[in-house]
Amino acid sequence: MLNVAFVGKGGAGKSTIAGTMARMLARRGEPVLTIDSDPMPGLSVALGLGTPEAGLPDDATVAEVDGERTTYRLRMTPAESIDAYAATGADGVRYLQFGKLHGHVKSLGRSQAAFRQIIADLPREQWHVIGDLPGGTRQPFFGWGDYADTFVIVVEPNAKGLLSARRLARLAPKGEKRRIVVVVNKAREGDAELVAARTGLEVIAAVPAKEHFRDADRAGVAPLDHLGVVADDPGLDAVRSVLDNLLGKVVVQ
Repeated sequence: MLNVAFVGKGGAGKSTIAGTMARMLARRGEPVLTIDSDPMPGLSVALGLGTPEAGLPDDATVAEVDGERTTYRLRMTPAESIDAYAATGADGVRYLQFGKLHGHVKSLGRSQAAFRQIIADLPREQWHVIGDLPGGTRQPFFGWGDYADTFVIVVEPNAKGLLSARRLARLAPKGEKRRIVVVVNKAREGDAELVAARTGLEVIAAVPAKEHFRDADRAGVAPLDHLGVVADDPGLDAVRSVLDNLLGKVVVQ
């Protein structure tokens, strides 16, 4: 099963690509769970869910007080919590959201506790897991992506994008079975080769700078649902190639 986390600087397009790929996998009859740990979430749009306000509710956890210290534990098992709280998006993709940030992040304390416990013990044999990590280079790997076997860095082919890609590659958790790859977004001819040469990372696909993905983002709708979509759209073909590449590298345990 896939255990993939998408990461990139804000605005690079990671949420759109992650959500589109998740739906493509679900359309092949596979069970897909998407998890959004970005407190400014965008993955839900690509899943046809709009922009939900609520994450995990406070009653997903039980408070345990020990003197002056309060901790929170899941009320149910991770699998039961997914069944209870994960929304169902287009094509049957399940969607679990950490929470949308309003004010200080402390307001999401209980949601964060529940979310971290769920992703720490995901029922991996039940789902392909596709995650969207927080944007930028400061916090995406602070325990949010430990479930992932593969990190997909979404890169815009410009100076800031290249710098972010190199930083993220250094920060990503390493391991013998872990893989770090790049998808170039808003790419023009030669950009894939440029990014590979400047970062030293494996580029597995380049999503072209075409109007379809741009217009879908501007309209706030999923590329797969955008009016005028055609089966051989170059952007969708590129995302499909990302999926095929990742599935081809899955190691059967």
